Amino acid sequence: MTVAAQAVPATTTRGAGVTPRRRSVVWVGLLPFAAYVLLFLAIPAVLAVGSGFFDNAGHFTFANLAAFADPSILQEFFASIWISLLTAVVGAVVGAVICFALLGTRPDGFLRTTIDSASSVLAQFGGVMLAFAFIATIGVNGFITQWLISLGWIDNPLTNFGNDGPLIYQVAGLTVVYMYFQIPLMVLTFMPAMEGLKTTWAEASATLGGTRYTYWTRIGMPILAPAFFGSLILLFANSFSSYATAAALISRPVIIPTAIKQQLTSETVVGVANVAGVLALGMVVVMIVLMSAYAALQRRASRWQR
Repeated sequence: MTVAAQAVPATTTRGAGVTPRRRSVVWVGLLPFAAYVLLFLAIPAVLAVGSGFFDNAGHFTFANLAAFADPSILQEFFASIWISLLTAVVGAVVGAVICFALLGTRPDGFLRTTIDSASSVLAQFGGVMLAFAFIATIGVNGFITQWLISLGWIDNPLTNFGNDGPLIYQVAGLTVVYMYFQIPLMVLTFMPAMEGLKTTWAEASATLGGTRYTYWTRIGMPILAPAFFGSLILLFANSFSSYATAAALISRPVIIPTAIKQQLTSETVVGVANVAGVLALGMVVVMIVLMSAYAALQRRASRWQR
């Protein structure tokens, strides 16, 4: 008994000394990622936003915020918001319908796995590649455009579609192009919530005399609402921050990301300095509000996914 009693404290002491070391090793492993976030995300964001509070002489000022009163900047903000809102709503509705249809398929079946894989790829297929795909298909010299000309349905793309050319070269055309990655992103983010619906809930509703309509309106939809609106906010933020696709399709500044690019090359707001930093500040404020709402909705939705 004496030997056993002496052995226990020794084992406990060694075990207590191992845990802090293991935790320290885990934190050391996170240092490369923390350095990446600091150098390539945090510092550039602070410098970009902070530049909007300094004039050309380097003095701190709030006068640059007067750029938000410029009609052209307000129009670009409005264009960014309505394009993001439209593509988010349409993408969320269409993506939710696709997710609902996939519930009737096998999780490991060919159709489900194919759509999941395609959504993972297409959700990241943006920028110049996506713009080139649409230009080569329905651009001025695109395949479909030239095919319509050969059929005699249109004579000249510039005259038939206006001075800006086909729809993809116009502001409204961005909504069509953005749908290419908005819908797959909705499928990726909303499908786990749909899969979280338990069959026992439907069975309990049917046992109590509930119809299918009653189940979806009183059980299914209320449970899915936080996840749906969270995905909707994510789609809005994704569209609001998109730059490369719009820059490749439309040369003039039509949304805030392209307006920031123009302000970095030439100041157009007379009497206001560092307009790019001011616009970046506006985008950061919008994104903070969106991501805060998204985090709150995700916490609420996670209660039903456990």
